[in-house]
Amino acid sequence: MPYGYRYGYAIDPTYILVLIGALISMFASMRVKSTFHKYAKVRSRTNMTGAQAAQRVLNSAGIYDVTIRHVAGELTDHYDPRNKTLNLSDSVYGSTSVAAVGVAAHECGHAIQHHKGYSPLQLRSALVPVANLGSSAAWPLIILGILFGGAGSFVCKIGIVLFSAAVLFQIVTLPVEFNASARAVRILGDIGILSEQELPGTKKVLKAAALTYVAGAAAAILQLLRLVMLFGGRDRD
Repeated sequence: MPYGYRYGYAIDPTYILVLIGALISMFASMRVKSTFHKYAKVRSRTNMTGAQAAQRVLNSAGIYDVTIRHVAGELTDHYDPRNKTLNLSDSVYGSTSVAAVGVAAHECGHAIQHHKGYSPLQLRSALVPVANLGSSAAWPLIILGILFGGAGSFVCKIGIVLFSAAVLFQIVTLPVEFNASARAVRILGDIGILSEQELPGTKKVLKAAALTYVAGAAAAILQLLRLVMLFGGRDRD
């Protein structure tokens, strides 16, 4: 029997990996929200909104074909390379805080990456279809493998391979996000949108945001490790 029993109930020790991943993700989410809310109260010296700062950052990089849009939600900001749109959330688009300016500039960093053909971004974009397939098909395949072939069956292993593609996507995302933040901080200082006194606050916001991607990657790796431990062994009855 692979797992121990206590008080008549099976205990799967690999659940500790899921728990660790969940705690890391929870901490990262709480950290980014608290840091953003703290610096969302600090108005930037130039009094530029997130949208205005984004437009200036893009123009300073020679980019004039990206449309800046207002989208609903909090911290739902993202750059879409498919239609070249920079989507800024309620708490960023019209806000003049150093937090909003920093997040807007970070998304501009992705637009600049796209404009310049940044290799890790191109790799991440190429992985999107495979990662989506892995995320949606991995667990159904693993369950089917267990039902018809047992844990460790070939079908289970295919599911694990597909899940690995989703994990790879998470890992490749890290340098893309770090680079976008570095570009944002540098440009905000170079073109005078934020002063030297304001930049540390923006850096803290972007570091907290980057932590969520690190947490996501860590949680995915732990989940993959759990799948390998449970279903990646030899076929067994």
